[in-house]
Amino acid sequence: MLTLEGVTARYGAVTALSDVSLHVGAGEFVCLVGANGAGKTTTLKAISGLVPAVSGRIVFDGADIRGAAPPAILRRGIAHCPEGRRVFPYMTVYENLAMGAYVRSDTAAIASDMERVFAHFPILAERRTQPAGTLSGGEQQMLAIGRALMARPRLILFDEPSLGLAPTIVETVFAIIAGIQREGTTVLMVEQNAYMALRLATRAYVMETGRIVLEGPAQALAEDEHVKKAYLGG
Repeated sequence: MLTLEGVTARYGAVTALSDVSLHVGAGEFVCLVGANGAGKTTTLKAISGLVPAVSGRIVFDGADIRGAAPPAILRRGIAHCPEGRRVFPYMTVYENLAMGAYVRSDTAAIASDMERVFAHFPILAERRTQPAGTLSGGEQQMLAIGRALMARPRLILFDEPSLGLAPTIVETVFAIIAGIQREGTTVLMVEQNAYMALRLATRAYVMETGRIVLEGPAQALAEDEHVKKAYLGG
């Protein structure tokens, strides 16, 4: 479904990604782990068009989307659930979810999807008229996930979904993401909680200083001595 081939991206004179190649098959749950500053978030932003890739190819469903604008990439079926949730704090829960469907015009289907999101997240249904900024961190993360689902994506990019959440809420959020993948949406997730990420994913990549240094089945990487020492406290 998604292939990156030799992707390089820069912030000014600083190279954030260097010759990154990876692939995500339809229906997979793939995770990208690594330390802060490794290039994980930049990889997701390059895929969704938020950071320009200066070289390489980003191919989604056979089409090279490198250089495409973020709305065009969203219309193709890639949604981005960003680090830090990034909800619109002064807009209601309902309005935030509606923003997730801004590239769509199928009114009846949007209404149906809204009810589906509320069925997934009953707490959001209870708080649908409440400003998003008044929600707890876990509720905001659920709202960010629901907003991404409103685009009817085939692939969702999750960036640090556990960031700043209490351990019990982290378990809930990861269970929700795993459920989304089981229902047929492909997942590419960046996550510093390597233990949880490798437990859930089918395959994984390890990034260091803007490069992919390891890849393979998630379970095999979880047992790799370098990964255990660097990311799992082993």
